[in-house]
Amino acid sequence: MAKLEIRTGDLLDQLDVEVIVNPWNRNFIPWWLLLPAGVSGAIKRRGGYKPFRELSRLGVLKAGDAVVTSAGRLPFGAIIHVAALSALWTSSEEIVRCCTRNALDAAQNHRFVSIAFPLIGSGTGGVAEELALAAIRDEVASHSFGGRVVLVRYAPPD
Repeated sequence: MAKLEIRTGDLLDQLDVEVIVNPWNRNFIPWWLLLPAGVSGAIKRRGGYKPFRELSRLGVLKAGDAVVTSAGRLPFGAIIHVAALSALWTSSEEIVRCCTRNALDAAQNHRFVSIAFPLIGSGTGGVAEELALAAIRDEVASHSFGGRVVLVRYAPPD
């Protein structure tokens, strides 16, 4: 079982991990129509559009699903995109748990040894940060992923 390390900062600055998790909108709104906000917006600005073009070819994801794309220009081995929002543009504790499990499954299946998560569901999804943190912590503790897991609580640069 993995241990969870909690950090404060920017997910995209976690250069000591192999893969990052992007809470995504399920592809029910085309990526080019979305405002560049949150983790996805940061990925687009710093990593380019390639991961989102790959993601768009996968069709609509069910809430909680996880898929792997390249990292574009980012210095990671890949990005694991999780469908963190329901069709009503909200999240829930169950969606956060499902996203976490499926992202860890994807990391394990692709033989990644380290992964960094944001607080899934706590932005646009509306889940309270402490509830998202507790759900992610529980899922990491009960999962068989043997690598390193980092949870990044976002803090804007000074």
